[in-house]
Amino acid sequence: MNRKRVIRWMICFIVLLLLAAVFLILELAVGSAKLSLNDVIGAFTGSSNSSAKTIVREIRLPRTLAAALLGGALSVSGFLLQSYFNNPIAGPYVLGISSGAKLTVALSMMFTMKYGILMNSAEMVGAAFVGSMISMVAILLLSGKVKNMAQLIIAGVMIGYICSALTELAVTFADDANIVNLHNWSMGSFSGISMDNVKVIAVIVIAASAAAFMLSKPMSAYQLGENYAKNMGVNIKLFRTALILLSSILSACVTAFAGPVSFVGIAVPHLVKNAFGTAKPIIIIPASFIGGAVFCLGCDLIARMLFAPVEISISTVTAVFGAPVVIMAMLSRRNQKGSA
Repeated sequence: MNRKRVIRWMICFIVLLLLAAVFLILELAVGSAKLSLNDVIGAFTGSSNSSAKTIVREIRLPRTLAAALLGGALSVSGFLLQSYFNNPIAGPYVLGISSGAKLTVALSMMFTMKYGILMNSAEMVGAAFVGSMISMVAILLLSGKVKNMAQLIIAGVMIGYICSALTELAVTFADDANIVNLHNWSMGSFSGISMDNVKVIAVIVIAASAAAFMLSKPMSAYQLGENYAKNMGVNIKLFRTALILLSSILSACVTAFAGPVSFVGIAVPHLVKNAFGTAKPIIIIPASFIGGAVFCLGCDLIARMLFAPVEISISTVTAVFGAPVVIMAMLSRRNQKGSA
């Protein structure tokens, strides 16, 4: 039985990595200017013409890497929240954490642009982290007062709506020159990300994801119950704090650079757990990261190409594919409770 499970995990990882490779190549080759595989390879080896080199290395490569890294970050963030609340529907978007980050970044951008100052990467991530933590604190305070998880989810959705409404209100009263930039960012998109941004994203996402992976053992104990985890020597208070901080950092990084991206943090961990047939964090955390990368790369391709040359927001596409998975997760959880 163990051997069969290991084989299943290996096959799933191989499939995810192959899909990631295919989507990476398609992201670099497909667009308003279609390039062949030779053109893409030549852009890195120097054998392609200057226009192909510029398109691949300066426009498509940063966007592709950002989509992969931020998609992985959202998925890991979602899995951490699901583990914390012991609910498959918990995620940074549904709980209003992304919306809180969106609000603080929008307000910060408006304030700085009013004085002709552009926020750097660290400032955007910092502003998003503050918003994420404010929303997370509100959710935690509500979790001690509501009677069940369904009420907490509803409360999170309401917090998200409030933050989104305040963001739209702020955008409405922004200077005319800033409205377009704020509106495009608030809709969610991987476009316009530079290679310098990608370097910052990579440092934050890889470090936070690695830290989350190091929590795999206590997380496995926590999944079996709080008392069991305590008996295994897990410091519950410190462990929960770590989950909150890592989840907020990951979701804040996504919101800062790409705006709010919906349903990835819920849908991907659910799909990955079903595919791998396990909820072990040591397996699901790396699988969720790769799965999130694949999901966002595929959705970004659709967002760019479905109505080309017009580009739709990434959240529109992720919602179309992610929302049905959330409904499935809700029905599955309800059936499990009914059978129990």
